[in-house]
Amino acid sequence: MKNIIVYGFIFVFLMLLSPGVIAQENIPYQKPSEDLLKLVDYERVPIVRFDSNREVMLYLYRDQFKSLSDLSMPQMRLAGLRINPVTNIASDVTYYTNAKIKRVDKLNDQPKDIIGMPENLQMANISFSPNDKFIAFTNTTINGVELWVIDIDNFKAYKLTDNSVNANLNNPFTWMKDSKSLLVRLLPADRGSIISQEAVLPAGPIISQSKGIKSQNRTFQDLLKNSVDEQNFELLATSQLYVVDLNGAKELFLDSAIYTSEIISPDGSMVLISTIERPYSYIVPMNRFPRKSTVYSFDGTFKKVVNETPLMEISPKGFSSARDGMRSLGWRADKPSSLYYIEALDGGDPSINVEYRDQLVQWDYPFDSTPRTLVKIEGRYEGVIWGDDNYAIISDSWYNTRNTKSYLFSPSDFTVKPIVLVNRNSQDIYSDPGSFQLQRNEYGRGVLRINKGNIYLIGDGFSENGHNPFLDELNLKTLNKKRLYSSNLDGKREDIESIMQIGSGSTKLLVRLQSQTEYPNFYIRDLGRGQRSKLTAITNFSNPVEEISKLYKEVITYKREDGVILSGTLYLPSDYDFINKPKLPMLLWAYPREYADIESASQNNTNPNTFTLPSTSSFVYWATKGYAVLQGAAFPIVGIDGNEPNDTFIEQLIMNAKAAIDALDGLGYIDRERVAVGGHSYGAFMTANLLTHSSLFKCGVARSGAYNRTLTPFGFQREQRNFWDVPEVYNRMSPFMHAHKMKKPILLVHGEADNNAGTFTFQTERYFQALKGLGADARMVILPLESHGYEAKESIMHLLWEQDRFFEENLKK
Repeated sequence: MKNIIVYGFIFVFLMLLSPGVIAQENIPYQKPSEDLLKLVDYERVPIVRFDSNREVMLYLYRDQFKSLSDLSMPQMRLAGLRINPVTNIASDVTYYTNAKIKRVDKLNDQPKDIIGMPENLQMANISFSPNDKFIAFTNTTINGVELWVIDIDNFKAYKLTDNSVNANLNNPFTWMKDSKSLLVRLLPADRGSIISQEAVLPAGPIISQSKGIKSQNRTFQDLLKNSVDEQNFELLATSQLYVVDLNGAKELFLDSAIYTSEIISPDGSMVLISTIERPYSYIVPMNRFPRKSTVYSFDGTFKKVVNETPLMEISPKGFSSARDGMRSLGWRADKPSSLYYIEALDGGDPSINVEYRDQLVQWDYPFDSTPRTLVKIEGRYEGVIWGDDNYAIISDSWYNTRNTKSYLFSPSDFTVKPIVLVNRNSQDIYSDPGSFQLQRNEYGRGVLRINKGNIYLIGDGFSENGHNPFLDELNLKTLNKKRLYSSNLDGKREDIESIMQIGSGSTKLLVRLQSQTEYPNFYIRDLGRGQRSKLTAITNFSNPVEEISKLYKEVITYKREDGVILSGTLYLPSDYDFINKPKLPMLLWAYPREYADIESASQNNTNPNTFTLPSTSSFVYWATKGYAVLQGAAFPIVGIDGNEPNDTFIEQLIMNAKAAIDALDGLGYIDRERVAVGGHSYGAFMTANLLTHSSLFKCGVARSGAYNRTLTPFGFQREQRNFWDVPEVYNRMSPFMHAHKMKKPILLVHGEADNNAGTFTFQTERYFQALKGLGADARMVILPLESHGYEAKESIMHLLWEQDRFFEENLKK
C-alpha cells in the first residue's frame, strides 16, 4: 500500500509538470484585435416606440454594453427572481440612457430632446397613457426607483414620486383610464431590513416531503431555500398601492401585500388585483405560488374575491398541460366590466381523452350570478381577440400534433357553432395566414379591427418563392379572402408592422424596409385608390458598421442525405477571389430545433435582403478575417416514422453538419479539414455532441450549455419524456457520458451566474473536469458575474479574444 501511495504521488506530481496539463490561469480581461474591436464597439442605433395612433415616435437610446460594475451591484436570488435590494428593481434590467420624441407628420424634423429629464438617466418600464398624451417611466437612482412622466405635447419631463417605487416584481405602475393618474406600487412606510443568512441560526432542518403524486418540474434556478429566504422575499416583494396624480399628489389605495398585477376595467370603474399568498415553495418559482384575485372599485372599495389558486408544485406531464380551475383571468375588452377566464375541461391533464380541452367563460359584474360559457375548444387555449357582441376570435394549440386552430365565435350566443378559420401545423410557416389586426375601441382597448363586415390579417408570407409579407381582407359573412397588398421588392426586405388607416378612401401601412447594405427604417406605405403605392420615410438611420455590409452574403439551400432541405446564410470576405477560389477555414454557427415532420423542417424563413447587424453571439465578425462563415445553419431534429425527434438526435446532428460542410465544399469555398462549429445554450450542447460523435470538425466553441441530461431529468428543450421513461435517450444525448470519446479541441464558456433553467454553471465545470481527467484538449472560461447571456463589455471583449485566439490556433496554424 505504501508503494502505491508513493507511486501515485509521483504520478500526480509529474502530471502537474507535464505541458499537457494546465491548471487555472489568472489573467486580466483581454481585448480582441483592433479589426474585430471596431466591428463590435460602436454607437447603437436608437429603438423606436410608437404611440397607439402611430402619430408619435419615442426614440430610445442605450449603451452598447453593460459594465462589470453594473453586474456587481447587490443582488438577491429569491423565488426565481434576481433583485437589487438597494434599488428595488430586477438586477438584470437593461436601461435606456436617453430619449427623444418626433411626430410622424413632421417628416423633416429631427427627434427633439425632452426638457427636464433626470441626470444619469436609467430609464425602464415605459408606458404611453391611454390618451397618448403622456409617457410614464421609471428612473433608477443609486438609492431607489422614481416614477416620471413625459408631457408629449410640450416635450417636458417631471418627477411624480421619490425613490420609493417598488419595481422588484415587474412593471410597478398602471395608468388609470382617465390618463390623469396612475396606480403605483410603493415601498411600505414601515418596511423592515433584509435579514442576513449568517445572522440567523437555523431553527431546525429543512424538510420537503412527497405524498406519492407524480409531478414533473423542470430544474428551476434561484429558488427559495429556507425561512430566511422566505422572509426576505416577502419583504422585498411587498408593496402598498397608491393612486398618484400628474401633480405628484398621492393617496393610499390598498395596504401592504405582494401585488403581482393591477388591471383596470375597460370603463375605468374597477380594478382586478392579484396578490401572492402563502405557502411558498422551495421547488418552484414565484409564478406557481398561491394567488388571490380580487375586484375593487375605483375608490378602493372591496367588491369580491373572484379567484384563488393553490400552490402549483404538482403539474401533469406534457407541454400541453395546464393548471386546473380558473386561469387567464382578465377583463373583456369590448365590455365595461365583464371578466372572462379559461377553465380546463380535462383537469389540465393532456393524457385524459376528452372532446374539448378548454372553455372560455364570462362573468358579469357584480359577479353574483352563474358564469356563462361562451365557447369550448378542442386544444389548449392560446388567446382571445374580442371584437363585439357578434364576433370574437379564440385560438388553441396542441403540442403533440403541433396543431393550432383559430375559431370565429359569437360571444352573445353559445348555440352558434364556432367557425374554424385556421387549422394548421404550427411549424408550417408556409401556411401561416398571418395575425388578426386590432384597433382601439371606445374604452381605449385593442379589439378586432372590423370594417364594413371585414377583418384583416398581416402575415410574413414565407413560401417556396421567398418572403412576401401581405395584408389580407377577410369577409365575416362569406369568409372569402382578398389580398390587398403583397410585398415584392427587388433587393429589399419589407415587413408590415401595422395598419395605420383603412377603409376611408385610402389604406396606409406602417412598414419597415431594409437591404443588405441599408439599415432598417420605418416608412408609411400609402396604397391609395387607383394610384401606385407610395412610400414615405419617417426614420433615417444609417449603417453603424459599414465593414460588415461589405461582406459577400448569400442564403444557400442544400439537402441532407434523407432529403430534408436545409439553409443557412453564407458570409465570405469582401475581397474574396471568386475566380481562383482559395479554400478558406470555415466557422459554422447553429441551434437545433425539433420538428414533427420533414415538410415543416424543410421550410426556409431566411430573407437574403436582411440587413446584417451581427451580435456578439454570432461568428459573422470572422468573415472579415479570412474565414467562411455559415451563420444560422438549419439544424432540424425531426420526428421520423412515428419516433420522437430525440430518438435519433445524434444521427440527425451529424447529417445536418455534413450537409452544410458538403454544400460549401461543393461550392469550392472551404477547406473541409479546417472547420469549426459553435453554439450557445442548446447550440453548445449540439457542439459538444458533434465534436464527440463525428470527425467533421477540427474544433468547437460551446457557450453556456448543459452537457449531462441526467441533471435535467424531467425534460429539457422540447423533450417531454423524463429520464426514467427513456434513460437510453438521455444518456446517449449527454456529452458528459461520452467524454472519453472527445478527441478535438473545445473551448467551453459559461457565465458564473447562469440563471437559465437547466444550464447551471456547474454543467460546464463538471464537463471540463471529465474532459481534463480523460486527457482531452479543452479550455474552460468562466465569466464572472455573467448570466446565461453575456452583457458586460469586459466579458464580451474577452470572449471575442478567446474565440479569435482559439480559431487562429486550431484553424490557421
